[in-house]
Amino acid sequence: MLARLQLNYAGFALDVDLALPGRKVSALFGPSGSGKTTCLRAIAGLERARGGYVEVNGEVWQDDARGLFVPTHQRALGYVFQEPSLFAHLTVAQNMAYGMKRVPPAQRRVSLAQAVELLGMGPLMQRSPATLSGGERQRVAIARALATSPRILLMDEPLAALDAKRKAEILPYLERLHGELDIPVLYVSHAPDEVARLADHMVLLDAGKMVASGATFDLMTRLDLPLAHGDSAGAVISATVARHEAGYHLTLAEFSGGQLSLPQQTIHVGHAIRVRIQARDVSLTLQRQSGTSVLNILPATIMALASDSPGQVMVRLDAGGSPLLARITLKSADALALAVGQTVFAQIKGVAILG
Repeated sequence: MLARLQLNYAGFALDVDLALPGRKVSALFGPSGSGKTTCLRAIAGLERARGGYVEVNGEVWQDDARGLFVPTHQRALGYVFQEPSLFAHLTVAQNMAYGMKRVPPAQRRVSLAQAVELLGMGPLMQRSPATLSGGERQRVAIARALATSPRILLMDEPLAALDAKRKAEILPYLERLHGELDIPVLYVSHAPDEVARLADHMVLLDAGKMVASGATFDLMTRLDLPLAHGDSAGAVISATVARHEAGYHLTLAEFSGGQLSLPQQTIHVGHAIRVRIQARDVSLTLQRQSGTSVLNILPATIMALASDSPGQVMVRLDAGGSPLLARITLKSADALALAVGQTVFAQIKGVAILG
């Protein structure tokens, strides 16, 4: 997907040039007011970017140099907002059917049955929106958007209005969309945990400008970016479930840097899993420790060091090709005489790893 967008408002200007993968999930990430939603609305045609250009999978929706602007209702897109906005007088099944009316049968690439199965909608189909939980309503909204067989699915902070329990309920369904649908998703969020679980590619926005764009695993650990600093900084590792230790309620996952023990997961052996390791939960030693309760001890090479908050240092590590972050005190860094290129051991408590 390509998008060149410029918009000017009183006190705010958006000026971005995006080149995003044509598959999987890309995230627009940044603080409130950075331009994420404005960017999404411009791609949808809800805001008119002057001199703009928008192309999705080879189909040009806007090219002001040629005087081309396809109105929103003619763009093959699905749009999911923070609030589901379902039709209260229709059942879930009728809400779904309404979404499909936009698409002639010959152009449908996502069947109603597929959307229902992906979002676990079967038990909900005859219910009215008033009887659904917030997470269930949002699942209906996503399924309705998919039922339009979009060329791209735009999602504007779809979990922002949900509490932690409802977020945990819906995230597995979003992960299924990531793994099973061949439709690109552009996902707006200011929550790093959501981006870590869902996005393959990330665009970091600030004050209407693109600060960085690239693979999520890389951007989250780049010490020249604000995302890799502070209490929420962490790394994302792609691993494969090796086995479950049911008696200990643990799951063992293998990745390029070795093996990780983490709290028990429901994912089957052999399947891919993403794990997030927060920098504050990683400690460093010069020698491999024994007689410790820490289950995960990984050899790693120091790639970079940078000052974090006062008295603290952020260390970027390479563990067999996978990036990690460790947030330690300046005193510890000096005591260990840490330097770029040095081999150390990263210690991570199993209970601290987020599956």
